[in-house]
Amino acid sequence: MTRNTKQRMIEAAALSLRKQGLAATSFTEVLAASGAARGAIYHHFPGGKDDLIEQAVTWTGHRVRTEFERIEGDDPGAVLRNFVDLMRPVVAKAAGGTSCAVAAVTVEASPEQAALNTAAEAAFRSWIDVLEERLRQVGVTASQAVATAQLMVTFLEGSLVLARATGTLTVFEQSASALLQALTLD
Repeated sequence: MTRNTKQRMIEAAALSLRKQGLAATSFTEVLAASGAARGAIYHHFPGGKDDLIEQAVTWTGHRVRTEFERIEGDDPGAVLRNFVDLMRPVVAKAAGGTSCAVAAVTVEASPEQAALNTAAEAAFRSWIDVLEERLRQVGVTASQAVATAQLMVTFLEGSLVLARATGTLTVFEQSASALLQALTLD
C-alpha cells in the first residue's frame, strides 16, 4: 500500500529539514518532493508551515525512538557499542550533507514557534527515555542511566553537526572511541 498524501508530505518536510533547515523548507519544495497537489497543503495542515513542520518533527522523533528501541546488548558496553554502530551510517549521511530534522528545528525555531520547540523537546526526551530504559535493563543505576542516555543523545547530535561541517567521519570515530573508553558503567 502506498503512503498517503499527508504522510508523503511529512516525510518530504523531514528530509528538507535534514538537508536545508527550517527557514529553507518550503511548501513548494515539499509539494514537488511528495507529488502532492497544492490543495493538499491546508487540507492536511490547516496551521500552515508550522503545522507541517511540527508533524515532521514528531514523525522523526518516533522514527528515531523506534530505532533506539531495537538496540541490543547484554551489558552497558555492548549497548553503547551497538548505539555507536547504529549511528555510524546516520553520521555518514551528515558528512554528505544531511543532518537531524529535530536539531534543525531546535536551532532555528523562534520562541514564538512554541509548538515546534515543544515537538523538538518531546522528540529528544523520548530518545533519552528509551536509551535510559535500555541502560537500566542491563544493570546501570537510574541516575547513571539518565546521565549516560543524555550524553548519548548529545554525542549523536554533536557528531551530526561536526560531520556535516567537516564532511568526514573522523571526529565521530575519535569521539566514539573516547566515549566508549570513558564510560565504564560496570
